[in-house]
Amino acid sequence: MKTIGLIGGMTWGATLEYYREINEGINEKLGDLSSARCIIYSENFSEIDRLLYTDCWDELTLLMTENAQKLETAGADIILICCNAMHKVADQVQGGIDVPLLHIADAAADHILEKNLGKVALLGSSFVMEQDFYKKPLVEKGLEVMEPSREDRNFVQRVIADELSYGKIMEDSVQRFKEIIATMAVKGAEGVILGCTELPLVVKDGESDIPVFDTGKIHARRAVELALQG
Repeated sequence: MKTIGLIGGMTWGATLEYYREINEGINEKLGDLSSARCIIYSENFSEIDRLLYTDCWDELTLLMTENAQKLETAGADIILICCNAMHKVADQVQGGIDVPLLHIADAAADHILEKNLGKVALLGSSFVMEQDFYKKPLVEKGLEVMEPSREDRNFVQRVIADELSYGKIMEDSVQRFKEIIATMAVKGAEGVILGCTELPLVVKDGESDIPVFDTGKIHARRAVELALQG
């Protein structure tokens, strides 16, 4: 079994779900008392959040690269960044290490294409919805990506920043997300990518007319597959 390295803490609740999914996935594959070989480097999200919203991407790139290098030195064979938005610096991080960095958008695209879907809506932070770094891998693999209206994008960003990052789940927000997804479905979306690891708190698969894809879970389960290859 290969060792999985996680750059976490963005938020710690999302990292907890990664750890759960990876260990459950290993146990399902190997049975008995099997669990994952896993190393976690968990950041202080308060500092990450400050750097994100002051556009300090050079500092974030250096920080994520140093974290990946620490995991590699500690013995990680595969590295995951447990945050969708932080994949803005994924290419630079990969350039600073010798082990593979598993990109969350690549894992999501492969999973969705296996379902024979071609047109998907993308929900996430403003970084994910409005910049190309996340959509590009999806499009390159053959998916058509839709984004919500400006008003709905602002709503999604506000809920992520002001509610979900603090663990708050507001019923009004849950209902509004259902309405946004329904609108995207009418416009042709065949599925919804949750491009933020906090969004599964308010958007549940099976509660809409189109499938919902939890990118954190997909990312973690793909890491399980890679850890057991060979």
